[in-house]
Amino acid sequence: MPEVLVVDDSKVMRDMVVACLRPYPDSRFTQASSGLEAIEQLSLKPYDLLVLDLNMPDIGGIEVVEFVRGQDHLRNLPIIIVTTRGDEASRERALQAGADRFMTKPFTPDSIQGTARALLEKLPAEAPRG
Repeated sequence: MPEVLVVDDSKVMRDMVVACLRPYPDSRFTQASSGLEAIEQLSLKPYDLLVLDLNMPDIGGIEVVEFVRGQDHLRNLPIIIVTTRGDEASRERALQAGADRFMTKPFTPDSIQGTARALLEKLPAEAPRG
């Protein structure tokens, strides 16, 4: 049963991501409204996928990605960046920091579902979650 952490300072956007990913079989979702809250949630339980905005008021998405990649127990956690920043510099920075995928808003339900599915299905069944 995939555990997904959705992080965005916009509740509407968090709800939209959850609605798009809800069809993925037996998924469970936790939402966070800031980078700091995301880091707190990541310390409470393991997740199979992190969907993360870049622009947040406290700790930005890049910093969260860098934090995740710097933690041994989180290093392999798949990360999807979903942002309004569609410029190539933002994309390159996010991917270089360790994000697995970069998507711009608006996105289609099919595109985020397909991206999430591809990342979740790469995980071996016996692998420990982030």
